[in-house]
Amino acid sequence: MKQIIVFLFTISAWTQNHNINFETKVLSSTQLSCRAIYIDKDKVWLGLDKGRYGFYDKKIDSLYINTILSVDPKTEFRSIAATKSAVFILAIGNPAKLIKIDKSTLQEQIVYKEENEKVFYDSMQFADDLNGFAMGDPTADCLSFLSTKDGGNTWQKSTCENFPKVSEGEAAFATSNSNLIVRGTSIFMVSGGKQSRVFISTDYGNSWNVYPTPIVQGEAMTGIFTADFYNEKIGIISGGNYLKQSQNWANKAITFNGGKTWKCVADAKAFGYASCVQFVPHSNGKKILSVGGTGIYYSEDFGENWIQLSEDKEIYTFRFETERIGYATGKNKLIRFELQ
Repeated sequence: MKQIIVFLFTISAWTQNHNINFETKVLSSTQLSCRAIYIDKDKVWLGLDKGRYGFYDKKIDSLYINTILSVDPKTEFRSIAATKSAVFILAIGNPAKLIKIDKSTLQEQIVYKEENEKVFYDSMQFADDLNGFAMGDPTADCLSFLSTKDGGNTWQKSTCENFPKVSEGEAAFATSNSNLIVRGTSIFMVSGGKQSRVFISTDYGNSWNVYPTPIVQGEAMTGIFTADFYNEKIGIISGGNYLKQSQNWANKAITFNGGKTWKCVADAKAFGYASCVQFVPHSNGKKILSVGGTGIYYSEDFGENWIQLSEDKEIYTFRFETERIGYATGKNKLIRFELQ
């Protein structure tokens, strides 16, 4: 395992009503791309590029990077999830390898492998210590969907028999491990491309419904790139046009009925292309943070109005640890931020 020393500096972004602090940890001896983050009590786990994963140890303020020898050096891990005892990372391309990492020993085990020229996994999450799920692009005529019922030791791929069919050119984007969200027994998955929809199951994936959205769609690089649900009713989707990142219309929408209907918010206002959007914990769904191609933005009114906190365009994904503190990652950086 390679240990990377990090330097610290602080940037403060002032707004009229908020002081937003970013403690930025700049990697000193390596380059990386990170689109998957999971926050534990003592560690921040990272799914990385070049066949690597890592974790930031909060107690000793150090970042560790480890290369997995059982995968191709070009492998990217853009999905990450965890149980109490293990972390799971999932490769995006062919062959798709899902690797279990023991949190205590760091022992690695391949628990699922799929070979298909179309295979491309986008997102993964556990509902509890037994039930976990992952989603990816279609290899047949439906989205790929994996599930485990034994804590990640074995995984099964669903057939398309009882799954909603996708249209030609409909897939998903692996930008921030936020295409699949689990709240209670409900699973929400989002698609993009030629069609951009929300797929919803209320019984851990045994049955599904699919609903249209007003997010811009119709081209290969348009649609929903990221989603979050505060609970089983309140949700937000965002994205836009990856090739026109300043385009800020029809790129963010909210639901209050569990994804059945969606309303665009801040249309032609605030940010353009978004790679990750998350609700602030314990905010009743009112407070939202977004990162993407036009910077970092914050809302306190269900996404109707936004203030820009930073012009940083190289943050790809983030997660909150508490209602005030979170961690963000992207190109060659790990950031700890605090909302005050």
